[in-house]
Amino acid sequence: MNITINDDLRSFVDPLTDIEYAALERSLLAEGCRDALVLWHDTLIDGHNRYEICRKHNIEFRTVQNNSFDSLEDVMLWMIDNHLARRSVSDFQRGLLALRKKEIVTARMAQKMADEPPEPAPDDLDSRPPPPWNTREEVAKAARVSSNTISQIERIQKAATPQLVEAVRTGTISINAAANVAQLPQEAQIAAVAGGRKELQQAARQVREQKAATRPRKEKPEAEGGDDVASLRAEKAELKDRLATLLTENERLRQRLVNAGLDAS
Repeated sequence: MNITINDDLRSFVDPLTDIEYAALERSLLAEGCRDALVLWHDTLIDGHNRYEICRKHNIEFRTVQNNSFDSLEDVMLWMIDNHLARRSVSDFQRGLLALRKKEIVTARMAQKMADEPPEPAPDDLDSRPPPPWNTREEVAKAARVSSNTISQIERIQKAATPQLVEAVRTGTISINAAANVAQLPQEAQIAAVAGGRKELQQAARQVREQKAATRPRKEKPEAEGGDDVASLRAEKAELKDRLATLLTENERLRQRLVNAGLDAS
């Protein structure tokens, strides 16, 4: 059977951790490949990890065809929606998928407008429906995260080194902290990642403190203790980063438990 792996489609599948991969491998070796792999013509669109393990151990598998798509972009949107619906996908990955969907939808609309003759402008311009996926809030809703988190993920996309992206993907650093570290020069990002979790947290804290120092200071009565307030705010922000990191780690461990012994794409 000739099965083609499309790298663009494969990139939509978040890599399994070593523990998750081992659990899926044990399941396939013990029970076989119960769920069929999904193909679009000869291109694999669902079941990439199962296909890899089945080939590795010569495990038999079934395939089913889904030829209802007109283009590769249709397949991408279908895969994105599938992954967005899964509980085991991290907030970071869901955000990336939702942003990718926005890119595809926006490009399609632009192409449609270029191909079709413009329609006469309606008398009431406000009556025209807004384009889909036009706001950060819509993207955030699809990803089930806050619009602020989407903003942070966009910042990571634009400025983070591959090493920093991998650190946030694996849960070594929270999205919030990674968005701060991404503002550093690339060499500093790489060094922070190499230093591990504590070094990353320290780098994020330094960026946050530098940003706070450059903000215009508001006049405060002496009784309010301006320096003490600033110190408390910095401490509060540090604790929030620590909490975000712990929550990220907790979610990653929970996902491992969910995925252990279960099938994965």
